[in-house]
Amino acid sequence: MTLNLSEIFSSIQGEGPFMGRPALFIRLSGCLPPFCPWCDTAYAQGPGNPVDIGDILSRAETDCTGLAVITGGEPFVQWKDGLDRLEAGLLDMGLRVQYETSGKRAIPEACQGYKVCSPKYLDGRWQVAPESITRADCFKFVADKDIEPIEAFIATHAIPPEKIWLMPLGDNREAQLRRTPDIWQYCVEKGFNFSPRLHTLAFNNKKGI
Repeated sequence: MTLNLSEIFSSIQGEGPFMGRPALFIRLSGCLPPFCPWCDTAYAQGPGNPVDIGDILSRAETDCTGLAVITGGEPFVQWKDGLDRLEAGLLDMGLRVQYETSGKRAIPEACQGYKVCSPKYLDGRWQVAPESITRADCFKFVADKDIEPIEAFIATHAIPPEKIWLMPLGDNREAQLRRTPDIWQYCVEKGFNFSPRLHTLAFNNKKGI
């Protein structure tokens, strides 16, 4: 069985609750519209390359130091096409599995990995499935000056502050640094977690990091 893969590489998790940890990144291909105009991995929206699940597991056995990050695109598009088997194989190897998902495709009830949900506010509404809201382990928002939609989402779903991570909008170093002070201070006031994008700060907009 194969999965459509965009890329796979070893690096450091640069954002969210596992920030700073060595990780094997498994970026699956395919996403769901509407697409984010600020997306910095638009190349993963396409079909990608079919790769045997066994080959991905072999790479994980060789290169993974404990954390496997499955991202996209939108990874759960491929849940029933073999992602469930990949997760089982990674867990059987004793690895921690973390997902990066927009929540547009409902997070599967059977998913055992740690689900970081980054809801997207597009076309005047939140593009996230109800099941994703109840099944996510934490929420990571890309934040800019217009913080009101994020505040409304958090209040509507009564999400506790310790499950919230805010990350400055920006796919390059300059944009990240420009927005960081305001988002930092807002997190201090609200008791939210702040997340930079360490890979962007270190390597700007270089891919495969």
